[in-house]
Amino acid sequence: MLIGHTIILLVNRINPITYYKKVWPTLLFAFTSRNSAGALPMNVETQTKKLGVDQAIADFSASLGLSIGQNGCAGIYPAMIATITAPIVGINIFSFKFILTLILVVTISSFGVAGSGGGATFASLIVLGTLNLPIGVMAIVLAIDPIVDMGRTAINVNDSILAGLITSKRMNLLDKKTLVKKQ
Repeated sequence: MLIGHTIILLVNRINPITYYKKVWPTLLFAFTSRNSAGALPMNVETQTKKLGVDQAIADFSASLGLSIGQNGCAGIYPAMIATITAPIVGINIFSFKFILTLILVVTISSFGVAGSGGGATFASLIVLGTLNLPIGVMAIVLAIDPIVDMGRTAINVNDSILAGLITSKRMNLLDKKTLVKKQ
């Protein structure tokens, strides 16, 4: 996902090195705390003071990203767990029906996922249950979940920062001097 974020930065003519240097403290906090909600104030501050994002856009992207736009916890992870689990019960993961159903279920179940540690576990349980897949597989995954959760949380926070930056740039509300200013 971070490679995808970097490509988005490049397509929008934003220097990824400058970007990642400026957002690093916020991503590190999100990584170590495993708490997107706890990173919310740093998220907004990073967007406005370090990247030059308009205040209203920063507030909106950070708060919306906290509740809906969690690619790591509510998107990638539950889809990955369902894709790993489906063959156990004989489901072809390459069938159009499975892929379409998975995308729909993951999208709907991602609304309102808690921005705190363990939110992805509940999102995964919703996806597995809805697809009639065995939820017992989560007992195995939970042993390593805190380690994986750190990366997921950093991706979630980066999603909302990036969304604010690109939106602000596209709406011509980005303070480009702040963006290119050295720290």
